Amino acid sequence: MTRRLSSWLLAAAAAVCIPPAHAIGRLVDVDVIDRDSGVPLTVYTQRGTRYIAGHPGVRYAIRVANRTGGRVLAVMAVDGVNIVTGQTASWGQSGYVLEPWQSAEITGWRKSDAEVAAFEFTALPDSYAARTGRPLDVGVIGVAVFAERPAAPPPRPFPYESRREGALSGLTGKAAPAAAPPGSADAAGSARAEAPAEAERRAQNESSSRLGTGHGERETSYSSRTQFVRSSREPLELVSLRYDSRENLERAGVIPRRDPRPWPRPFPQSGYVPDPPGW
Repeated sequence: MTRRLSSWLLAAAAAVCIPPAHAIGRLVDVDVIDRDSGVPLTVYTQRGTRYIAGHPGVRYAIRVANRTGGRVLAVMAVDGVNIVTGQTASWGQSGYVLEPWQSAEITGWRKSDAEVAAFEFTALPDSYAARTGRPLDVGVIGVAVFAERPAAPPPRPFPYESRREGALSGLTGKAAPAAAPPGSADAAGSARAEAPAEAERRAQNESSSRLGTGHGERETSYSSRTQFVRSSREPLELVSLRYDSRENLERAGVIPRRDPRPWPRPFPQSGYVPDPPGW
């Protein structure tokens, strides 16, 4: 079921504990969790950009924790695609609402109020974004954070302002168009507009070792809808986290290369000099 109104947002799920050593963000903490081990992936920083290393076939979750005493809206995108609607991501779309101090693990692409398709690292050509004609932004996770507008008496009606507020909050504005299904004429036209042919060819010719996020198996994940009116048109915080294979990040100098040969130790053990074999 497609969610069209940006103000009718998914309520987040159960609370969890956030290890501060891996979390990033000011209004919210963001971690990427290896679902097999339950351990947050280490965040590496290079020239102000944050990275994590993934491995093909590994399922992951995005864990978001509200660090404030008010409700916040987290509009979330993976590979430039909104994880709730499947549309090419923008700030004005649907997201997850977190109660004060609440945290939630988002485990996949939202398919309905009861199901998601699991996030899993995969080769770039097999990513959901690439398979739907949008390969240019593969390799990044984004969270745009909005505060909630404080409750106030309704203002004096004014037609233009009412329409503008309705478009922003979704209360009276027109619904955003649903994402076109992959392979449709609308989807193809949108992909051509967003990804010029030259750039698209360049992206397709890149190394297949680059990682993307696939559309994994469906899993049970319940959500509900709630009303949320944003306090601003632009996010108060934008958390961005890039990802790729460890080999590619080592090659780029983001992660120090591991020396396959252990360094010799001057004193590997103590004791007296034994006789050599056959002495």
